[in-house]
Amino acid sequence: MTAQPPGPSGANPATDAGQSARAHGFPSPARDYLDGGIDLNRELVRDRTSTFLMRVTGQALAASGIHDGDEIVVDRAGTPRHGSVVVVVFEGELLVRRLALQTRDGVRHAALETDDGAAPREVGDLQVWGVATYCLHRL
Repeated sequence: MTAQPPGPSGANPATDAGQSARAHGFPSPARDYLDGGIDLNRELVRDRTSTFLMRVTGQALAASGIHDGDEIVVDRAGTPRHGSVVVVVFEGELLVRRLALQTRDGVRHAALETDDGAAPREVGDLQVWGVATYCLHRL
């Protein structure tokens, strides 16, 4: 199909002949899929300057769905809350644990929990490196 510019008088032969200009046929079903795909950066990353991807080793949080070899998305600007999965610096090592915040005698204490049923380990000087926001698990 070709398009022709209107003549010098502005007349359009298709509309002047009594036919209206309109689209013919059905819309393409592929139009629904022209979004450009899924952008994982847009879906998983809140702030590009403070978000990191880390690989987990060990089974400390296996019952929570975080297994050996999984990748976690860690936001260093995230606010750790009670129950958050956090990456902490403990004795010079990066650990992935669940944060348990408790208040006793008016003082807030932090403890690190694992899924193996062990009692939470209280830590005095806790440095939270970041908060895990997503876990990418291989099938």
